[in-house]
Amino acid sequence: MAATTTITSTTLINTLQPSSLQNLSSPKRAITNYLSLQPTTPSRVGCCRLKTSLPHVFSSQSFPTAPVTLKDYEFLDGSTEVELRLQLGGRNVTSSRDIFVDANGSSLTIKVQQSGSFVTLMETNQLFDKIKPAETIWYIDEDQLVINLKKHDPDLKWPDIVESWESLTAGYMQLLKGTSIYIVGDSTEINQKVAQELAVGLGYTPLTTKELLEAYAKQSVDSWLLAEGSESVVEAESVILQSLSSHARAVIATLGGQHGAAGRAHKWRHLYAGFTIWLSQTDATDEGSAKEEARSHIQDGGVAYSNADVVVKLQGWDADNVKTVAQACLSALKQLVLSDKKLPGKKSLYIRLGCRGDWPNIKPPGWDPSAGDDASPGRSH
Repeated sequence: MAATTTITSTTLINTLQPSSLQNLSSPKRAITNYLSLQPTTPSRVGCCRLKTSLPHVFSSQSFPTAPVTLKDYEFLDGSTEVELRLQLGGRNVTSSRDIFVDANGSSLTIKVQQSGSFVTLMETNQLFDKIKPAETIWYIDEDQLVINLKKHDPDLKWPDIVESWESLTAGYMQLLKGTSIYIVGDSTEINQKVAQELAVGLGYTPLTTKELLEAYAKQSVDSWLLAEGSESVVEAESVILQSLSSHARAVIATLGGQHGAAGRAHKWRHLYAGFTIWLSQTDATDEGSAKEEARSHIQDGGVAYSNADVVVKLQGWDADNVKTVAQACLSALKQLVLSDKKLPGKKSLYIRLGCRGDWPNIKPPGWDPSAGDDASPGRSH
């Protein structure tokens, strides 16, 4: 039996005020990021204690920490490197000694000396992707500072120099390749709002199983639960998920809680057809405890949502800043796919073989899920 190779991401977000994501490592089973209210330390594994019980997110990327006026630079994406041009006009730069450039992994700091002290032109701890710092080249071309950064992944197209909502949504096609996204979690309302934001940004079709169920039953889900109980609703949503599993370029919000199919581990057969994002509410106040909580859920398998590809931890909720959560979701999905670029194709194969429940260790054609693993000849995909 092939080894399980899945990747999950976790994130903690406060959505009420402008925030920055601190970059974290991406282990094979759990990728975690911390979105804080403001930059804290130079470390890329940051932590910020919040005094309010508000939404946070842990995800795999971070936002630029100290901005430059974005109109002040030109950006060009090449085959193996990216070029950044910053205007120096009016800054009285006379030699290269007036310039400070520090590129490291996924961070970039640019400063110029003025009146005896250095002024920050650009500082970000999240470039769109990783670079090879040792191969960074910079020079002055008339009134422009030109910086050439060597890509860590030459096949990845950079829409912009930094990771942002705009660059993530612009670059999604090369990563997701049309694979649908499923939003799961205890709150139907949060699932729907985040799904809608993602769908608009990606140009995907927004769908909610709640609306589809109510259109079918001609009654509200709450009324259905009172009349027939949660098992009836779970079974009906499972049928809807089966019908949606072959759809491409859709973001599907599922029912929250135990009356939803995603809350039952044995009902995930058709959810595996797309990338799943678990919006998990938490009392964690820092990145470390949120990571530990996510890992615990994954290891014990007691929560059905732990099957998800991406985990986004929310401490509270504010719908006015839903885009912050949506951006963290895309950031984590990006790292997920970049860690294994075969994932979209594997999802497609899983669908073509009939969503038999054999994710992530896909069995050969002809495998009978009712007969168990021993009935499967040959190798897993």
